[in-house]
Amino acid sequence: MAPQTRSTEGPLVVALDSSTTSTKAIVVDVDGNVWETAKREIQLHTPAMDQYEHNPIRWWETSRDTIGEVLSRLSPADKERIGAIGITQQRESFAPFADDGTPQRNGILWLDGRATDQIRRYGSEHVHQLSGKPAGVTPAIYKMTWVKENEPGVLEGADKVIDVGGYITFQLTGRWATSEASADSLGLFDIENRTWADELLDIAGVRADQMAELVPPAQPVADLKPELVEAWGLPHTVPVVAGLGDGQAAGIGAAAINPEIAYLNLGTAVNAGVESPTYAYDSGVRTLVSGIPGEYVFEVLQSSGSYLAGWFREALGDPKLLGEPDPALDEAAAAIPPGCEGLITLPYWNAVQSPFWNPVARGAVVGWRGTHSRAHMYRSILESIGFEMRANLDSIERRTGTKITTLRAMGGGTRSKLWRQIMADTAGLPITTCVQDEISALGAAVLAMAAIGAHGSGGSNDVATSAQAMAHFGDTTEPDLSLHDQYKDVAAVQRRLYPQLQDVFEDLHILSERYPSTKPQSPKVES
Repeated sequence: MAPQTRSTEGPLVVALDSSTTSTKAIVVDVDGNVWETAKREIQLHTPAMDQYEHNPIRWWETSRDTIGEVLSRLSPADKERIGAIGITQQRESFAPFADDGTPQRNGILWLDGRATDQIRRYGSEHVHQLSGKPAGVTPAIYKMTWVKENEPGVLEGADKVIDVGGYITFQLTGRWATSEASADSLGLFDIENRTWADELLDIAGVRADQMAELVPPAQPVADLKPELVEAWGLPHTVPVVAGLGDGQAAGIGAAAINPEIAYLNLGTAVNAGVESPTYAYDSGVRTLVSGIPGEYVFEVLQSSGSYLAGWFREALGDPKLLGEPDPALDEAAAAIPPGCEGLITLPYWNAVQSPFWNPVARGAVVGWRGTHSRAHMYRSILESIGFEMRANLDSIERRTGTKITTLRAMGGGTRSKLWRQIMADTAGLPITTCVQDEISALGAAVLAMAAIGAHGSGGSNDVATSAQAMAHFGDTTEPDLSLHDQYKDVAAVQRRLYPQLQDVFEDLHILSERYPSTKPQSPKVES
């Protein structure tokens, strides 16, 4: 991240982002300059194939420690300027708790794929229309149903069943509350009416009294606990502000606040989305509550992003690099012509989300010849992610009726010049990179600033104003439109793979169920 100046006037806010692999905290000023950052890792537990969990205590411990660290670096005068704390978090992840915050089992994460059977039995167009979420791997409703059926009493006996942001908010304030734009992703929400849906709670096996209180985004939830004010050396209490999921937060941090500008997150997964003033649902997209109160986000999700590139480097790359970026591999892949001389990939290593929402889909590489190399396969993986994204952007445009003109990109994948260029060429759109590394945390900071009126009168109407004031952008990667036309021909072939292999994926799933992994299960709560 480039060095930044510091605003000597106006408030500062602390923003927290608790994600799949770590929790980050930042201190931000009214111009969007990041003053301090801190990070703590969160161990990922995999008790069985396709199962991904966290110890929920780590959600709080890492939040407490990172906030404490960034505040400890501020002068007394700068601590006086702290005006609010904002929160964003991994979406769809949840855990059951006792009233005092003690977890009753490990948290189940958004990428967990254990609920294949439940998705098929309970997923429907009606559930999609009510919740905005197509039946797929990520919504928590299906994993809660799995727990209901496979671990009887765990959810029923819990006092609260809460998303990550709601648990952190409880630890910060003592109030079991969460943002509408955080809870929405669980798939238990009547999204148009912004409330819990009884029929969806029934499917999941949970009750309304176990859910968090709902607060509109960019509104104060409660003040920070006095003991935390004292422990962190703050001269006064501050409000904790209702935030949003990390995907929507990335869009707000990138000031992608109208349908012509899409955010593109090249992270572990790849997702893109645009703002919409009205609700709609569509088979190719999922609809989310926006951080701009009263609005929605149309989003597409691809499960395998930098995860897949990292998998390739770790499994098939230079073993000395342990999966880290490999400049020599990028250089070799850049020398391969577009289309990889007939090698094409279906990048469904972690199933497929948009547009097919099939939890049993698998990856495939088709077209091998003896002349193909590791570099061919690596480039083919990157191209396939681009092909999928272009098709998914088409779904968004059909829903909004508005052409996307610009992609604003963030995430670890933006560091790869090769991948940025491939994404621009396959999409046929310019990609502008966001300067801030912690763009989701910046989105939470935007909502915190709006809540205290940093850029206006205060409240929800200021979110867009604060977003524009705090966003910073770097280089723009322009598409090569002649290559875009070539890529369209390759993509047309690639799109034929899934329909041809769909039945094969079903058979492979049946085989994996018949002959499951013998890896032992982990305890209910990991220490």
